[in-house]
Amino acid sequence: MDDQLALRIQLFREGGQVRPEAAAFVTAELDALAAEGRTVTEETAGTLTSHLMMALTRLLNGESIAEFPTDSEVAAELAGHPDAVARARAVSARAASELGAPLPDSEINFLGLHLALLDQNSPPRHET
Repeated sequence: MDDQLALRIQLFREGGQVRPEAAAFVTAELDALAAEGRTVTEETAGTLTSHLMMALTRLLNGESIAEFPTDSEVAAELAGHPDAVARARAVSARAASELGAPLPDSEINFLGLHLALLDQNSPPRHET
C-alpha cells in the first residue's frame, strides 16, 4: 500500500467517518491483496478503500444498506470476472466472521467491480 492510500485511511479514521475496526479490516484486506501481487495504490484502490470502509461502518452502526436497482446490470458486468466475485464473497465472509457485518449482495457486487478493476490495473499473477 502506498503512502497516499495509507493517508486516506488515516484521514477517514481520524475524522470519525469510519469505525476503527472497519479501517483495520480494510487495511488487512488491502495488505493481503498487495501480498498477492496486486498493485494497491491510491490510484488503483482509493475508491475501493473508501467504499468498503464506509459500507462496513454503516453496517457496524446498524444502518441498512439499500439494494440498488442496477444490481442485475452489475452482476452481468461481473460475469466475466469470476475471481473478483469469489474474492468479494470471501471478503464478506471475513467481515461477517471478524466484525459481525456481512455485506449484502449489492455491496458484494460493487466490491467485485472494484476488485475486477484492481486486477486490470495489476501485473498478471502466476498460479503456483
